[in-house]
Amino acid sequence: MKIQVNTDRNIEADDDLASQVRAIVGGTLERFSERLTRVEVYLSDENSDSKFGTHDMRCVLEARLAGRSPTAVTHDAATWEQAVEGAAEQMMRSLESTLGRLDDHRQGAEAQKNM
Repeated sequence: MKIQVNTDRNIEADDDLASQVRAIVGGTLERFSERLTRVEVYLSDENSDSKFGTHDMRCVLEARLAGRSPTAVTHDAATWEQAVEGAAEQMMRSLESTLGRLDDHRQGAEAQKNM
């Protein structure tokens, strides 16, 4: 699973930030790693330096399951760490749901074959 980190112009992107983001996302989505080809992380500061807000950091995660359309989630929070953790948790739940339905469908098809 490849994890690509992107930031807007209001967030200073460096290797330390990218490593921390990859650790959070990779740790949360690790059990799906064989089924995910790529995860793209987009971090943005919605209010920039000119305005203040309680939930001005946004993380958009886009996960690509092999052979499927991308799945995207968004989470807003006060810090980039909270935004990444929240988005990773949402993505985990979304992948659990999607893959659960796919696996149930496959098991049903297999049962129909064996009848």
